[in-house]
Amino acid sequence: MIHSMTAYARREIKGDWGTAVWEIRSVNQRYLETYLRMPEHLRGLEPVLRDRFRKRLARGKVECNLRFEAKADHNQNLSINENLAKQVIQAAQWVKETSGEGGINPFQVLNWPGVMESPEQDLDAINKDLLQGFELALEDFIAARASEGSNMQNLIEQRLIAITAAAQSVREQMPTVMQWQRDRILTRFSEAKIELDASRVEQELILLAQKSDVAEELDRLDSHVTETTKILAKGEACGRRLDFMMQEFNREANTLASKSINTKITTAAVELKVLIEQMREQIQNIE
Repeated sequence: MIHSMTAYARREIKGDWGTAVWEIRSVNQRYLETYLRMPEHLRGLEPVLRDRFRKRLARGKVECNLRFEAKADHNQNLSINENLAKQVIQAAQWVKETSGEGGINPFQVLNWPGVMESPEQDLDAINKDLLQGFELALEDFIAARASEGSNMQNLIEQRLIAITAAAQSVREQMPTVMQWQRDRILTRFSEAKIELDASRVEQELILLAQKSDVAEELDRLDSHVTETTKILAKGEACGRRLDFMMQEFNREANTLASKSINTKITTAAVELKVLIEQMREQIQNIE
């Protein structure tokens, strides 16, 4: 199954430590790029998260956000480091006596680093819970990419069927088109009252038929349809290979249009280019 590069997943987890929400979203990108946003005290998870993304994803611009909210009781159970507070007050008092100016603001003492202390949380346990939640969010994210990829695959396969039908239509029309071209040239010679050697006329008509022959282009289109179908069936990261195939499709469609000597063939070539462009737009989002 192919995977889209566009997806979104959200997973909320709860524990004794509080609540956390993982959000993962991605858009198409030539290579894999990961952007992580999380609280500073949880930045230690970044290497692990990046490694897990690399193992599970091949392409895409991925944004991963973690919103963390600790339980209220963890924030309210504060204590004062009395020894440090006394040292800060003594130092402030010495500065006041020495300079003869200023005063001691109790709130400034409380704001001094280390004076107010809160119970240390068990970060190892929290990280374990967060990684389990991330893994669930990543599974949801990959499932969303797979679901979107399945829809895209169906759309591409429909276009491949239409391309095969268009190529077959051109193939069936070619004998009639070539006869029409032959009759038209002979009629013009007749109207101009130009008498040419029959063998020379036949040679010229053969050369014209060779220049207008699109059998090779039609065969290549059929071959490209077969190869693209095989690529889709492999279910791997195939976006780059499919993009290359679209270039090959376009080459044959352009050649077909350049050799066109009939409005029906021109219309078929235009239809082919529209179908190819529709596939290309879908493939831009395939991993």
